[in-house]
Order: sequence, then structure tokens, then C-alpha cells
Amino acid sequence: MPMSSVFSQDELAVIRRAYAKQILTLSSVADDSRLEDAFGTVPRERFLGAPPWLMSRATRGYEAVASHDPTVLYQDALFALASENGVNNGSPSLHARCLHALSLREGERVAHIGAGTGYYTALLAHLVGTKGHVLAVEFDPVLAERARDNLADRSNVTVVQGDGAEWPQEDVDAVYVNFAVERPAEAWIERLKPNGRLIFPLGVPRPKPSPLGGTHSLYGAGLYVTRKKAGFAVRWLGHVSFVCAEGRLSQPGEDRRELQAAFESGGMEFVRSMVWRESASPGRCCFTGAGWALSYDAVPE
Repeated sequence: MPMSSVFSQDELAVIRRAYAKQILTLSSVADDSRLEDAFGTVPRERFLGAPPWLMSRATRGYEAVASHDPTVLYQDALFALASENGVNNGSPSLHARCLHALSLREGERVAHIGAGTGYYTALLAHLVGTKGHVLAVEFDPVLAERARDNLADRSNVTVVQGDGAEWPQEDVDAVYVNFAVERPAEAWIERLKPNGRLIFPLGVPRPKPSPLGGTHSLYGAGLYVTRKKAGFAVRWLGHVSFVCAEGRLSQPGEDRRELQAAFESGGMEFVRSMVWRESASPGRCCFTGAGWALSYDAVPE
């Protein structure tokens, strides 16, 4: 049943449309009517549970929102999904920028890794349409069950509770990751179709968990990877901060110190390709790890 609001359903629909325009403007995204329609159609309140809602105030922690009217959710703000673990429904403007870059087409197959309660899964499902499919993977059993309930009316979505390192298990057109990792999982790379796209937050975790809950990235970069015939092209999407992975991807990697040094040295924004399971020229790389590297050299067309 709809949550109680002083606004009618028709008025809420107008508020969502205004929210969508504001979010795309904040994201510097212009002329993406399909993405605007997705943000303007999917009801965010469905995915945030019953009020009172907790809004993230960064270093100030979480504060309960005084109003119980769902209209307060239509702003570029973080709301808690699992505050004890520092898991939020992420910044709409950040996701708008990333989803615009992903350029999903109707009929495509997408893996959403770190789906939370399914809000951005629903946006992905809207973008790929009824002929497409979204595999939503969530590690936390409680959040996964909530996502399953929230997305039950979307026949083009499958929700899996599991370790994001193990999915997808079939080839997909795109992988969209919503937590920070020190290296991409093999499945995210190996299961990309030709011209497939991957967006993931590369990050180094903070030395200690936050007193407010969860471990977040100390340094982070949003990376957009495209599988080309000659290799993996990379585009930097900006500095990002995400909660860090759980499960197998949360284990400290042998390259953590080198990755942190790469972030501190700078130059991540100039990376143009990812070298995967091949030798890389150290002099042309921003970072070189075990079996992969981030290079300044562009992938040949």
C-alpha cells in the first residue's frame, strides 16, 4: 500500500518528475530522456522501508528525518539501508552520472552487484525494458530479501543472495557494482560480452571501521571499463566513496600497499586501459598488481 502523504498520487508523480530533472542537472547529464524517465517513474520510498528514515550526515552520522511524508526522499541525499553496517541507498546524482555512462539499451542483460534493497536495480530494469534482464546480487540476507519483495512485480529481474565475487555466471552486456573493491572480480571481466561495459568503484579501505558503522574507502575512483577487441578500455568517472565489499572481496589483497601508493601519487584520472592477465609496461602504468594493471595507454581501435 502507498505510504501516507499530504500529496495525491498524481502530485507525487509530478514531484518525482521534478526530482528526476534536478538529479540529472546535478549530475551534469543532459539530454538523456530514458534515464530521466527512470528516475521520474520508480518510487524511491518503496525501497527505503517504513519511516522514520535515517539520513546520512557524513561525519555527523545519521539523523532521523522529522517528516514521514515520502516527498522528503526526493532529494540528492543518502538514506540508510543498514546503518549498523554503513550501507546506504546511494547518492542519486552519482548514480545518474554512472548510469548515463553505462548507456544501457533495451533488451540488454545486466548484473547489478551490491543491489541493496533494489532501488537502482529497478532503474536498471526500467532502462533495459521487458525484453532485457537484470540479475541483482546482494550479500546481506536481510537486504536481499527486502530487494526480492520490492522487485517482485518486475518480471525482468532475478534477485540472488550471494557473494558478488561469484556473479554473473553467464555472459552479460553490463556489470554495475555498488561497493568498493581493491581489484575487480574475475567474473565481472570474464563474463563481459564483446563491447560489454563494467562500472565499479576501485578503492582502498580505511584502516579502521567507521564508528558510525561499516568500513568505507579511504581513496576511491569510479572506473568505466569497456571490452574491446584489442583489450579493455578505461575511463575515469571521478572520485567516489563507497562502503567496502563484504565476503571474499573484503579480504586484504597482496597489492593493497601498491594501490594506495598509486592513489597517493595521483594520475588515476589519466588511466586509459586495463591490462588483464598479460604483462604490462611498468613505465606506462598508474598501478601494476598481480595479474592486472591500469595503464595510461589507450586501447587501439
